[in-house]
Amino acid sequence: MKDVIDDLEKVFILHNKKDYVLPYKVSLRWGDKHTEETRGRINAMPGYVGGDTNIAGIKWIGSGPQNPMKYDLPRASALIILNDAEKMLPLAIMDGTIISAMRTGGVTGTATKYLARPDSKIAGIIGAGTQNRTQIMAIKTVMPKLSKVKVYDLYLERSKRFAVEVSEELGIEVVPVLSAEEAIRDTDIIVTATTAKEPIVKAEWIGEGCFYSHVGGHEAEFDVISKANKIVVDDWEQIKHRGTQTLAIMHEKNEMKDENIYAEIGDIITQKKKGRENETEFIYFNGVGMALEDIIVANRIYSKALENGVGTVLELWDKPIWI
Repeated sequence: MKDVIDDLEKVFILHNKKDYVLPYKVSLRWGDKHTEETRGRINAMPGYVGGDTNIAGIKWIGSGPQNPMKYDLPRASALIILNDAEKMLPLAIMDGTIISAMRTGGVTGTATKYLARPDSKIAGIIGAGTQNRTQIMAIKTVMPKLSKVKVYDLYLERSKRFAVEVSEELGIEVVPVLSAEEAIRDTDIIVTATTAKEPIVKAEWIGEGCFYSHVGGHEAEFDVISKANKIVVDDWEQIKHRGTQTLAIMHEKNEMKDENIYAEIGDIITQKKKGRENETEFIYFNGVGMALEDIIVANRIYSKALENGVGTVLELWDKPIWI
């Protein structure tokens, strides 16, 4: 996870410098955007990362909310293709399922590093799936004083099992709680990563000095975001285009203006804007998730695979038929 967070800091700096290409996500849906929470969707996410990374690629990621319960399969599954940025030829085809989960957790970890109180000890997590696991991994990586995580899920048995597994894996106290309110009250760091169809988080639950990383869709009431002293995002234009997260819905309803966005996370990493300035600020962070993040992590893994002779070499063609 530390390597992933290092990758992400680098990519957010390149994003801030505009040294990237990032078309909007293309969503394959069976209905409108609200069907994603039930029927699911497949996203095509292309991008190019500049600098000394200099690599292009695409993530093709399916999301089936019914998969864990109905088929005993992951909700999300992905493939990543990397392309040479000069010749445009494909370099690698990779599984992207773990990369996607790790980089999404890593985005929260990166934001936490700059926006949460450095003495944060207690986190509250809504959801007990793969994504919530990597969120805790990332927070623990950047917050050495973290000592307790409260987790709430609609299914108590799932949160109990999650708590046991993650406690053992990460050496941290993870405890299941009986309500979203209990998970959020009296915490330093909040993360919501769910497939909820209606808002879960209420403003009155959030204490002074809290940091909230909003990972899923429409998970927070509008008053939560209105309460924030600072609103930070990864890419505001991408969030608006995606249209499924609370910030975008507020913008559609004319309850969130462009000028209300304090900064993109790259502005803070590059010190163009200040992150947390005191212990009482409530800072809200929303990441839409960018292909750049998947591509830079995938490229590091691809480079290591080449160094270690790992993987299977496939022949695209012996000789091109036409040039």
